[in-house]
Amino acid sequence: MVDRREFLKLGGLAALAGSAPRWLDAAASANAPLGKADYTLHIARSLVELAADHIVSTTTYNGQFPGPLIRLKEGQRVVVDVYNDTDVPEQLHWHGQFVPVDVDGSAEEGTPFIPPRGMRRLSFVPGPSGFRFYHTHAVAGSDLSLGQYSGQVGPVYIEPRHTPGAYDQELFLVLKEFDPFFSQGGDMAQDFLLPRDPDPALRQRGEAAMHASLAKGQPHGYEVGYQAFAINGRMLGSGEPIRVKPGERVLMHVLNGSATEIRSLALPGHTFKVMALDGNPVPNPVEVPVLWLGTAERISAVVEMKHPGTWILGDLADDDRGHGMGIVVEYAGHHGKPQWIKPASSSWDYRRFALPDPRQAKPDEIIEMTFAKQNAADHGFNRWTINDAAFDMAARKPMYSLRYGKRYRLRMHNTSDDIHPIHLHRHSFQITRIAGQPTAGIIKDVVMLNGYQTMEIDFTADQRGLSLFHCHSQLHMDFGFMALFDCA
Repeated sequence: MVDRREFLKLGGLAALAGSAPRWLDAAASANAPLGKADYTLHIARSLVELAADHIVSTTTYNGQFPGPLIRLKEGQRVVVDVYNDTDVPEQLHWHGQFVPVDVDGSAEEGTPFIPPRGMRRLSFVPGPSGFRFYHTHAVAGSDLSLGQYSGQVGPVYIEPRHTPGAYDQELFLVLKEFDPFFSQGGDMAQDFLLPRDPDPALRQRGEAAMHASLAKGQPHGYEVGYQAFAINGRMLGSGEPIRVKPGERVLMHVLNGSATEIRSLALPGHTFKVMALDGNPVPNPVEVPVLWLGTAERISAVVEMKHPGTWILGDLADDDRGHGMGIVVEYAGHHGKPQWIKPASSSWDYRRFALPDPRQAKPDEIIEMTFAKQNAADHGFNRWTINDAAFDMAARKPMYSLRYGKRYRLRMHNTSDDIHPIHLHRHSFQITRIAGQPTAGIIKDVVMLNGYQTMEIDFTADQRGLSLFHCHSQLHMDFGFMALFDCA
């Protein structure tokens, strides 16, 4: 919450939207060029028809889910007008891009809010190239209608300066859950993520803390479940199928737009040749039978259509797929009931796509970070800490000071059994070690850190000002799992 003085300061002249002309609102974004915007986005409540018998009310971009695909050109400045037609302040985050704090879309960094019934004009140079996305960065807390629980997700594709490769058809698939609800307890699947080796010391610390909490009579902290699942806003069996022809090469850009969930995706009789992770080309493209994506991760993969029929492209979890997490793939000349065949057991290992030589440049500094869960410590919600401190939303005090141009290594220790999708704003990073095993060449902006494990990632501090580091699970970031880096 912000008081009136802070609200006016953050929103600028756009706070006067009720009485001022729209051109005056644009002054909220400093140095924005005049004239027509390249894209216009409206944040508003709307109805989304997931299926003929399942309509949800949520907040969307331009009255649709997912939000419109925004295609940009690397290095070519773009102007985007964002109107907030709701009654609450909003933030629009350009996930995965190297943009100034003023437009990044994080109040924690100091990005001005898009005020209620107002707007902001955003101007920035897109980059890096590849599959990015935009989404709200509002705090939801205990309100399951806000933040990433809503429908505020949209894909961005930044065209590279050079052709990315040959394909016959390009698809953007946004995976998302709807109708969220609170539950207590529940286990997260972890056996798919390699390496599996837990650190005994991290496990001991995490389990000791949980046992001590339960011994005091505390219940398990709140988790979030969902009743409806969709790909591109349609539940399995609704909407149009993906239509293909034998021999086609289909480039699929897959985004996990969930607020909290890990997702899987398989297509019976086919494999995915992974070309890019989080929009960044991988050194070693490899075919896999199943894609696994943590919250906010993206995968670009080519599928060769060489198994004619009518199939279900869907999640491995029968319950989630049965409640909508799938889409029909229909070959030309084939009709009938779509078929699902569960693939053989598979795992996900980032190292499969890495360079053969795992050697890395030495960092200028190593930053140790330990993540911990305080069970049900915040009105029944789990509180999350980094080095024993939960992020203070009011103070917004930077935890780390960086020097511009220096290479930093984050050594992250997870003392919980949760998989954390770790995200760093305004930068990309390279995975350098997973559970003690070195690797190189994988560039990402979100990475899944396994339970009771240590992971190391390297990045160069090449963006001045504040950058937000956090777990991308809305439930975790809202309750402490964030930190600020300040680069001078």
